[in-house]
Amino acid sequence: MGPHRKALRTTAVGAVSAALIAGSALHLAPVAQAAPNPVRFVDITGDGGTVLKANVVTPKGAGGRTRYPLLVLPTSWGLPQIEYLAQAQQLADSGYVVVTYNVRGFWQSGGEIEVAGPRDTADASRVIDWALAHTPADERRIGMAGVSYGAGISLLAAAHDERVKVVAALSGWADLIGSIYSGRTQSVQAAAVLDGAGRVTGRQSEELRSVFADFYASNLAREPEIIEWGDRRSPKTYVDRLNRNGTAVMLANAWGDTIFPPNQYTDFYEKLTGPKRLQMRPGDHATPEIAGLLGLPNDVWQDTRRWFDHHLRGVANGIGREAPVRLKPRSSGGYETYPDWKSVAATSRKIDLAGSVTIRANVNSGADGGIVFLSSILDQVAQVPPMTYVPLLPRRYAAVWQSERHRTTQRIRGAAKLHTTVTPTKPSGTLVAYLYDVGPLGLGKLVSNAPFTFHGRTPGRPFGVDLELFSTAYDVPAGHRLALVVDTVDPLYIEHNPSGAQLTFSSPADDPSYVTVPLREQ
Repeated sequence: MGPHRKALRTTAVGAVSAALIAGSALHLAPVAQAAPNPVRFVDITGDGGTVLKANVVTPKGAGGRTRYPLLVLPTSWGLPQIEYLAQAQQLADSGYVVVTYNVRGFWQSGGEIEVAGPRDTADASRVIDWALAHTPADERRIGMAGVSYGAGISLLAAAHDERVKVVAALSGWADLIGSIYSGRTQSVQAAAVLDGAGRVTGRQSEELRSVFADFYASNLAREPEIIEWGDRRSPKTYVDRLNRNGTAVMLANAWGDTIFPPNQYTDFYEKLTGPKRLQMRPGDHATPEIAGLLGLPNDVWQDTRRWFDHHLRGVANGIGREAPVRLKPRSSGGYETYPDWKSVAATSRKIDLAGSVTIRANVNSGADGGIVFLSSILDQVAQVPPMTYVPLLPRRYAAVWQSERHRTTQRIRGAAKLHTTVTPTKPSGTLVAYLYDVGPLGLGKLVSNAPFTFHGRTPGRPFGVDLELFSTAYDVPAGHRLALVVDTVDPLYIEHNPSGAQLTFSSPADDPSYVTVPLREQ
C-alpha cells in the first residue's frame, strides 16, 4: 500500500471517530427528554451463542393477550444500539413492538464483524425468535428496517427468513461489489471510511482484514474470491427468494451516495416482483435519514412508517395506490412520481464524441467526483456540487467534449451511458468519466460520474468501452451546455495507470463514440 493510501486510512479513522462520538451523543438527546413507552436493555443470544446487545420498546400499556406487529432494526455500521431509539419511540406510539440490536462485532455485542455474512442473517432470526418469546409480538406481522448496514442485513434476513413480511432498506446496498468496486475500480475513500469505523468501534474478523488488505493492494489474483465473498453478502443474489416470499420491499437512497451508489438499488428494484417502492433524494450516504434518527420530522422515516402501517397493520393510508417510484431532483424541491423506474427517462439525447483525443495518465486534471460525504452533503443542503472550470482543464490530461447550448431546460433523469473506443499504451489503466452542466462563463457543475478500470489489454490495440454513469436527477438550465470530461485520476478511487501511460479515445466510422443522456419529457 502506498503512503498516500496509508495517510488516507489514518485520516479516515480520526474523522470517523469524531463523527461517531458526536453522532452518538446527538442520538441520545431526544430520548433523554421523555420516554413515554417502556424501554428495556437486554442481552439476546445470537448465532453460535454470541451475545447481542439490544433494546426493546413496547407500546404504553402493552399486556394481556393483545399482540402487536414486530419491527426489528439492526444497527448501522459503527453505530451503537441507541441509534434508533427516537424512531423506536414513535413506532411504539403507533402500536409496534420494536427491537433494535447492535450487530455482531460492534460496540458491546460479541463476535467479530462478518459484513452481513451468514452469521449476521442467522442473528436476525434469533432476535425474532427472542422477541416472539419475550414480548407481545405477533408472529404473523414481522418487519425489518435499517439504515446502511442495517438495511443490507434486513434485506438479507428477509430473503432467508420468510417470517419477515416487510422491509424498509434505507441507504443500503443490493450489490456490495458493484458499490465499492464499480467498474473494477476500488472506491478507496468509501473503503477507508468503512475500514476506519470498523477499527474504531468494532472487532474485524481475520477474513475482513484480509479482504481490506487485498482490496487496497489491488490483488488481482484474489479478485474472483473477493467478488464471490461480496456476492454472498449481496441481496441481489437472493432476489428470487424475496420474490418467492412476496416480501414488501421499500428502498430509499441518495443520488450522491458515495458508499452505495444509486444504480445498484435501481437495478435491484426492477428485479423485485412483490410490493415495492423506490425513493431517491439529494444527499450522500445516510444523510437523508439523519434528522429522523434525531427524532425530528423526516420524510424518509415518515414514508417508512406509512409502509409498515399499510403492510403490517392494514392501515388504508393510500401508499399502496401511489406511484411507487418517487424522485426528488437535486436542482428542485418537489417530488416526481413514476409507475416504474423505466418510465423515469421518457426520452434521451445523444451527444457525439467526434475526433481522436490522446491524454496522459497519472495526473489529476482538476475534474473529480469530490470528497466522500462532504461534496454530496453540500449538494444536498446548498445545491453546490463539485465544480471545475471547463475551459482551463488541461487537454494534455483531460479529454473534453461539449454540446451546443441548449435552448430549453434539460431534465436529466436516470443513468447517462458512455460508449467509446480506447487505445492504451499499457496493459492496465483507469479512466473516470464526468458529465458537467456548463454555464455561460464556463463553470462546470458535476451532474454524474463513474470510473472504469481495465487489465490485460494489448498495448496499441483499440477496444470498446461501455460505461454507465451513476444515476441522477438534475435539471440543466436553458442556455447551458453539457460537457463530457474523461481523465485518469480521481481521489475517490484507486487508479491503475502505469507510469508514462497514455489513452487515446477515438470514434471509428463503423462504431462512433457518444454519450446518451436520459431525459424527462418537458
